This record gives sequence, structure tokens and C-alpha cells, in this order.
Amino acid sequence: MISLTHIALHVADLEACVGFYQQYAGMYIIRDRRPHGEKGKRIVWLAERGRETSFIMVVLPGGPKKQQADNDFSHLGFALESKQAVDDIAEQADRDGILVWPCKQEPYPVGYYCGIKDPDGNFVEFSYGQPLGPGAEDCPNMVNLK
Repeated sequence: MISLTHIALHVADLEACVGFYQQYAGMYIIRDRRPHGEKGKRIVWLAERGRETSFIMVVLPGGPKKQQADNDFSHLGFALESKQAVDDIAEQADRDGILVWPCKQEPYPVGYYCGIKDPDGNFVEFSYGQPLGPGAEDCPNMVNLK
């Protein structure tokens, strides 16, 4: 058996990125370490509550800021519990000047989504109605993959 356990992002502004994922994605710090003592670079592990042992995001400092093109749809994806939750994220992101994809309904399996830009320039999708995460049970075309 194999399991995807984490993603590591090398970011230009560690503090801003940690704050972003805490505010927008509801993640929290599960490990905050400096591998070489106080003089070492800070490395932060973030997780969603209840998923601390299944999937985490590692944020490392000192990376180059990304310049993701508008037609580059590479992104991190977070599922939300409702369309209203997606709307709420989009409204906040619009106020913060980081909304890149306004809310849109697409056919299955894409669902309802918006996209925002994290402080490092990565696109982040927030969705409802995809066949994974919260709302998956409401997908009429869900396929049993077991």
C-alpha cells in the first residue's frame, strides 16, 4: 500500500503563508521546528483538524516567490461543506485583493469553486460538490472505487 502524506512548499514569506493557510484553510500548526537550533530556519507543519496523521503541508522558508500565469491551473484544492462556504471565502478573498477565479459552477466532477492566490503566488481552490472531501456524499455520480 502507498499513501500520499504531505506536500512541501518552499516559500518566499513563511510567516505570511502560514497565516494565510490558518485563516483561509483552517489549518493549524502541528510542528514548528528549527532543525539546527535557534539559528536554523523555521520549518512549519500544518494540518487540518482530524487529519494530522494522514495529510499535512510542510512550509519551508527561503523559496522564490511564484509568478503563476493566469492560464496555469496548477493549484492546491480544499473542499468545503457548502456553496455558501465557497462564497464566503471568495468574498473575503475579493476584499483582500487575492481572488483569481470568481465562484463558478462546473459540471461534475468539478462542482462549485473559486480560486485565490496565497502570499507566495500559488493558486488555491476552494470547492463544494466534488467527488472527494466534504460534499462528496451529495455527488450524484459518485463512483465506488473500492
